[in-house]
Amino acid sequence: MGVVYELKLDDSAAFAVKRLNRGTAERDKCFERELQAMADIKHRNVVALHGYYTAPHYNLLIYELMPNGSLDSFLHGRSMNKKILDWPTRQRIALGAARGISYLHHDCIPHIIHRDIKSSNILLDQNMEARVSDFGLATLMEPNKTHVSTIVAGTFGYLAPEYFDTGRATVKGDVYSFGVVLLELLTGKKPSDESFMEEGTKLVTWVKAAVQERKEELVLDSSLGSCCPMHEVNKVFNIAMMCLEPDPLNRPTRAEVVNLLEKTQTDRVVTTS
Repeated sequence: MGVVYELKLDDSAAFAVKRLNRGTAERDKCFERELQAMADIKHRNVVALHGYYTAPHYNLLIYELMPNGSLDSFLHGRSMNKKILDWPTRQRIALGAARGISYLHHDCIPHIIHRDIKSSNILLDQNMEARVSDFGLATLMEPNKTHVSTIVAGTFGYLAPEYFDTGRATVKGDVYSFGVVLLELLTGKKPSDESFMEEGTKLVTWVKAAVQERKEELVLDSSLGSCCPMHEVNKVFNIAMMCLEPDPLNRPTRAEVVNLLEKTQTDRVVTTS
């Protein structure tokens, strides 16, 4: 949401300035939500807010600049500029994003439901570490609550089915959205890929069918090549399927997802040592 500009003060200081035009109550709420959610957040996998500015016709949010842009641009950028992400980098991005979201869900008081987890809202720093960004739809939830009733908002293809039905935002909705991001990392395809529209299906159902038939290699991103460790890949496919369970009660918590992803990396170290 909003337009983002690069602000360069000198060779060592650069920021991302997000401009949010005013004019409606919803636009002002978007700014207030993002400011409220970001005010006290300090985590290596969440983009840092350095300041803000308000004016009669617009608001500004000043963030640290992420030099490698978004995960979306790496996975789905124009073919001539598309950069290939190898498997260890994809694993590191998945784990970093999971840690950032886990922090929002478990360590922030009140807890923060992001409501718009997607590849374009996962930014990459100079070391290709993931940073969760864009809190314009974020909702705060007290620890003793199970959900927050809201107007349905977010991005098509990433929203949990129960959120459509009830309008209740929960941390398990973010878990579902992250499951879709895992599928993007695994397949290299967008939820809104044209091939799915033509076939009348979607990314989640396409991958679920392959996993059920144990044919994950048929949906794996071809740019990963044949040397990709399929035992690790299959574990991440299984984690994604857990996140995408239709019943939110059957989905893991964000902290459990972090543990599962950490274990896939630990297993690799044990196997290769």
